[in-house]
Amino acid sequence: MPDQPLRYRLITGVDDAAFCKRISDLLDEGYRLHGPPAVTFNGTDVIAAQALVLGGFME
Repeated sequence: MPDQPLRYRLITGVDDAAFCKRISDLLDEGYRLHGPPAVTFNGTDVIAAQALVLGGFME
């Protein structure tokens, strides 16, 4: 069975350049943002979460 990309992804992590690159790379692969990001503060860092769906799904 060939590997198929996930139709839905929830990316979480420290809100920094590496997190933004992960999201940007997924957008380049055909994912679309699904809803607004969520952010929280853990006492040290801002933690972000962003849902993405593969283009054509969740329309």
